[in-house]
Amino acid sequence: MRSVAANPSSTFLGGGTNLVDHLKLGVARPDVLVDVTSLTSDEITEREDGGLSIGAAVRNSDLAADRRVRERYPVLAQALLSGATGQLRNMATTGGNPLQRTRCVYFQDVTTPCNKREPGSGCSAIGGYTRYHAILGASEHCIATHPSDMAVALAALDASVRVLGPDGERTIPFPELHRLPGDRPDLDTVLGHGELITAIELPPRAWKSRYRKVRDRASYAFALVSVAAAVDVADGIVRDVRLAFGGVAHKPWRAYRAEEVLRGAESTEDNFRAAAEAELRDARPDEGNAFKVPLLTRTLVAVLKELCA
Repeated sequence: MRSVAANPSSTFLGGGTNLVDHLKLGVARPDVLVDVTSLTSDEITEREDGGLSIGAAVRNSDLAADRRVRERYPVLAQALLSGATGQLRNMATTGGNPLQRTRCVYFQDVTTPCNKREPGSGCSAIGGYTRYHAILGASEHCIATHPSDMAVALAALDASVRVLGPDGERTIPFPELHRLPGDRPDLDTVLGHGELITAIELPPRAWKSRYRKVRDRASYAFALVSVAAAVDVADGIVRDVRLAFGGVAHKPWRAYRAEEVLRGAESTEDNFRAAAEAELRDARPDEGNAFKVPLLTRTLVAVLKELCA
C-alpha cells in the first residue's frame, strides 16, 4: 500500500476485468501493478447489527450466489447477475467492481480527445455519439456514465465502504464514494492515491428490493437505464424507500428527490410517476439519449408496482 501511495504511476490490481482491458488499449499505463487479491478478505461475514461485511476479494459470482445475499438483499444479487458474463463474474471482485471506469467509446479510443483520460484535451462525446451517455449531473467537461450494476444496488442499500490508506482506515457512505465530473472528470471517486477498499458493509434491512436493467441485448451489455429499489410498504403506504439509477450519470445516481415524493405517500402509479418526474426535472439529455427520460420513468414505475403489489 505504501509502495502504491509513494508512486503516482502505480495502481492496485484485483480481478483485472477492467484494468487489463485498459492496459491493452493504452488507456492505462502504470509503471507498477500491485496484486491485492491476497491482501484483503474473500469472506462474507455476519455483523453484530444483523448486516453483512463483504471482503474486497469476494468474487462477484460468489457474492451473487450467497444465500444470505439472495434472501436479504435480492437487489444486489440481481444486479450482479445482470452484469458481464459468468466468466467475468468469476474474476471480478467486490472491491474492484465499483471502481471500474466508464465504457465511453471516446474514453477507450486513445486517438480521440477525452478529459477523463487526458484532462484539458476536450470531450469528444459532446456533439458526438451519446446513446450511452449521461442525462443527469454531467458537465461541459464530461458526459460519461458509470458502468457498474453492482454499485447502483449498493447505493440503494445505503451500504458503506471500508478503506485503508497511508493515513489509516476510514468509512465512506457508498453514495458518497463516486464523484460527478465537474471540471475534474479524471477523478472517478473520492479515494486518495494509495487508498484501498478492504470491505463493503451492508446494513440490516428486511425491505423488499429489486434491480431492473434495460439494455440493447439480453446479456453482456451495459445499461441504457437501470433502477435499484428497496421499499418498506404497508397497507398501501410507502413507509420508506431507497432508489438509485444506473446508466444515466457519472456515478450511481441516488434518487433523493424521488424518495422524498414517495415517503409517506400511497403506493399508486400516479405517485410513482410523480417521483420519477421530480427526479428527472433537471435532466439534460441531447438528441442521442433523450429516450432515456421516458425509458427511466417507465422502468421506475414498473419496479415500484412490482415491489408494492
